[in-house]
Amino acid sequence: MKSHALIAGLVLMSSLASAQTPPTPPDAEKKPHVVKAPFGAERQDEYYWLRDDSRKDAAMLGYLNAENAYADAVLAPTRPVQDKLYKEIVARIKQDDASVPYRDRGWWYYSRFETGKDYPVHARRKDAPGIDALSIQQANAAGDFAGEEVLLDVNALAAGKDYYSVGDYEVTPDNAVLAYADDNNGRRQYTIRFRNLVTGQAYPETIAGVSANLVWADDNRTLFYVENDPETLLTVRVKKHVLGTDPKLDPVVYEEKDDSFYMGIDRTRDEQYIVIGVSSTVSDELRYAPAADPREFKVLAPRARDVEYDADHFGGRWVIRTNDGKATNFKLVTATDGATSRKDWQDWIAHRDDVLVEGFELFDGFTAIAERSGGLERVRLLKPNGEEYIKADESAYSMGLDVNSEPDTDWVRYSYTSMTTPATVYELNVKTGERRLLKRQPVLGGYDPTNYVTERLWATARDGTKIPVSIVYRKGFEKNGKAALLQYAYGSYGMSMDPGFSVTTVSLLDRGMAYAIAHIRGGQEMGRKWYEDGKLLHKKNTFTDFIDVTDFLVKEGYAAPDRVAAHGGSAGGLLMGAIANMAPDRYRVILSQVPFVDVVTTMLDPTIPLTTNEYDEWGNPEQKAFYDYIVTYSPYDNLEAKAYPAMFVGTGLWDSQVQYWEPAKYVARLRDLNTSAEPVIFRTNMEAGHGGKSGRFRRYREQAEMYAFMLDRLGVE
Repeated sequence: MKSHALIAGLVLMSSLASAQTPPTPPDAEKKPHVVKAPFGAERQDEYYWLRDDSRKDAAMLGYLNAENAYADAVLAPTRPVQDKLYKEIVARIKQDDASVPYRDRGWWYYSRFETGKDYPVHARRKDAPGIDALSIQQANAAGDFAGEEVLLDVNALAAGKDYYSVGDYEVTPDNAVLAYADDNNGRRQYTIRFRNLVTGQAYPETIAGVSANLVWADDNRTLFYVENDPETLLTVRVKKHVLGTDPKLDPVVYEEKDDSFYMGIDRTRDEQYIVIGVSSTVSDELRYAPAADPREFKVLAPRARDVEYDADHFGGRWVIRTNDGKATNFKLVTATDGATSRKDWQDWIAHRDDVLVEGFELFDGFTAIAERSGGLERVRLLKPNGEEYIKADESAYSMGLDVNSEPDTDWVRYSYTSMTTPATVYELNVKTGERRLLKRQPVLGGYDPTNYVTERLWATARDGTKIPVSIVYRKGFEKNGKAALLQYAYGSYGMSMDPGFSVTTVSLLDRGMAYAIAHIRGGQEMGRKWYEDGKLLHKKNTFTDFIDVTDFLVKEGYAAPDRVAAHGGSAGGLLMGAIANMAPDRYRVILSQVPFVDVVTTMLDPTIPLTTNEYDEWGNPEQKAFYDYIVTYSPYDNLEAKAYPAMFVGTGLWDSQVQYWEPAKYVARLRDLNTSAEPVIFRTNMEAGHGGKSGRFRRYREQAEMYAFMLDRLGVE
C-alpha cells in the first residue's frame, strides 16, 4: 500500500536536490471509496480521502506540504529566471499609483498605493472650488496629501496576517460612519466592522459570516447586509443592523429558500430605493423598498424560469434590461413607480440578433448603453437629438462604462484598453464631443506600445463556427512556425475574456513569444447564443474550440507545433483538464490555476459551497442525461494511461469557489497514469483562497514562478 505520510519527504527532497538527482514526486495513498448517483451509477474515487472540510487532517496536510516541497525541488533551477521575471514585472509598476477620483455626496473618493507596500489606502477629499479629478491626481502624484481623510489603510489592517482583503466598504449618506467587510483567509466569509469617521473610533460590534455587500439606509444608522450559509457559503438571508445594538438580534429582512439563487443588495441610481436582487443562471427577481423607510420590500416582477432581468430607477421610472419575450440578446424596457409585474413593462430599446445589451447607465439628459457586437465591446450614447457610438482606436480592444457616480453631468466616463494599450480612463462630453484623458496606467521601464502589434483573427472550429482570437506579439515577430505561444481562455458562465493590457505578458513578448486569447463558446463575446452553445449538453464545444484555435494558430505560423502552452483558471482550469485529456499532443505545457476538475463528484454533493447554484451551468448529475454527458468530459474521470504534457497546477487551501481537494485528487491520479517524463507541479497556497495570496506583489511572485516553469519547458531563452 502506498504511504501518504510524506512530511519526511521535505527533508528527503532537499537532500535529493542538493545531490542533483531528480526528486521523486509524492505518491498519495489510495483508499477505496464509491461515489454513487441516485439512479445507481457508481464511480471509484480512490483519493476522496484528501477532502477535509476543516483543513486540519494531518495526512492531507502532509500530502500538500510534500507536493509543495517537490515543487520547490523541481523548480529550484528556474529560480534565477523567476527572480528576473519578478523584477521585470515589478519594475513596470508605478508603486505610488492611485485610482481616478470620483465625486459622491460632496466628497472625492479614490484608492492609492504607497511605494513598497502591498495594499491600498482608501481615502477621500472634501469637494471645494477648484478641486476635480485631475487636480487630486496631480496632488497624489506629488505626494501632497493635505486635506486627505484616510478611510482605510489596508496595509495597517493586514499587518501580521498571511492573508487579508477588504471586500467592500460603504459610508453613511451623512458621510459620518464607515462600514467595511474584511476576510482573513481567502474563504470569502467576511466580517463587518464599523468606524466613526468624525471621532475615528471603532464601534464595538462586528458581524461575521457575511458576503462583501453593504448598503446603508437614509437614517445613517441602519445597515443592510447579506448573511452566508456557514457550510455551503450561499447567500441566504438579508439582515439589517442598527448601530449600537447586538448583532445577534439583527432581524431577517428576506430569506431565499431556493438554493440555486445568489443574492445581492444595492441602491438605485437616484438613491430612492434599496433593492434586493436574487439570481440563478436562468432567472432573476428584484425587490425594492424606499431607502428613507425600508420596511416593506415589493417585488418588481416575480421570478420565472428563463426570464432574466436587472433594473435601475431614475427619473421617476424603472429601466429594466431583460431577455423577456425571447429577447436572447436582451432589450431595455421601462416601468412606472409601483410596478409589480412584467405586465407593467413597456418596450424601449428593441432586441437585436446581432447586438448583446450588457448594461446601461442613466443620466439626466442621456443614457449610456454597454453593448457587444462582432465579438467586441462598444458604448452607445442615446441623446435627445439622436445617438452615437464611442469610437475605438484599435481592431482588438476592451471598452466599458467606468465609475459614473453622478447623474447630473454632461460627461460620461469609460474605460479603454487593448493588448498593447495600458488601462485608460476617458470622459466624453456628450454635448460638445470633447474627450478628456483622465488617466492611463503608467508602465515604467521604457514600455512603448508602438513596439507591439495586436491583431483580431478568426479561427474556424470543426463544426464551421468562426471563433474570434485576439493575439499580440512584439514587432519583428516572424510567422514562420518556430515561435513559442501562450494561449489563454475561460469559456464559462457567459464571462467574456476581452483583450486587455497586462504588465506580466510584456515579459513573454520581449522574449519572442506570442500571446493569444481564444474567445471560445461558453463566454459571451459573440452574444448570448455563444454562451448557450458552450454550457450544459453543449459544453464540449468550449474544449474543441480551444483546440481548434491552437491548430489554427500553428497552421498560420504563429507558433511551432511543439512550443504551445495553454493557460486557464477556475472554470478555465476545467478547460485545461479537458484539453489535456482530449489533445495532450498539442501542448508542451499546461498552466492550470484553481481548476474545477472533478465535476461529477462536486455536482453530486449539494453541501459543497456553491454547487446548487451551478446546476443550470453544468447540469445536475442526479439526472441521468446530465450525468452521462458530464462523465465523458470531467477531467478527473477521464484521466488515462497516456503521455501528458508538463503541467503546473495551483490551488489555495481556503478556496471557496473550487475546493482544494479537486486539483489535489486530480494530480494524485494523474501521477498514477501519466506515461510521459514531463514534470507535473502542484503548488498549494496554504494561506490563500480562490484569488491566490493577497497583496499586489505576492501574486507577481507566484506568476513569475509559473512563467519560469513554462519558459523552461518551451525552450524560451
